[in-house]
Amino acid sequence: MKKEVYVLAHNIRSMHNIGSIFRTSDGAGVSKVYLSGYSACPPRKEISKTALGAEETIPWEFHKDSLSLVKKLKKDKVQIIALERIEGGEDISKFKPKYPCLLIVGNEIEGVPQELLDLADKKVEIPMRGMKESLNVSVAFGIAVYQLF
Repeated sequence: MKKEVYVLAHNIRSMHNIGSIFRTSDGAGVSKVYLSGYSACPPRKEISKTALGAEETIPWEFHKDSLSLVKKLKKDKVQIIALERIEGGEDISKFKPKYPCLLIVGNEIEGVPQELLDLADKKVEIPMRGMKESLNVSVAFGIAVYQLF
């Protein structure tokens, strides 16, 4: 059975982070990348600089309305997983996903908005052992997506 993992990058302001998400998605075997909100879309040289062509090999779609997209995927029996440092978040290293699943990552500062968190079946986090509360979104995405596989 193929482990189908989809990604929703919502309101990611840095095109370098978008490019990195595409490149990591290609490496991990992600089935599709969804971009939403004000996340930039290919083709953009700033995305290509870090994606190195992955934006041309990974299927992707842009959805202005992320809520409608997530509701549709949920109706289609896709497990919705939000990556967020949040009270009650499950350690990603102990999490066992159900497939197909969608991993939501959010804005570099604000994270995943509450309305998307409310739709999530599971909320997972990466334990932070230092002084900082979070990792760069593309780094956190890389850790989480490989853990899902």
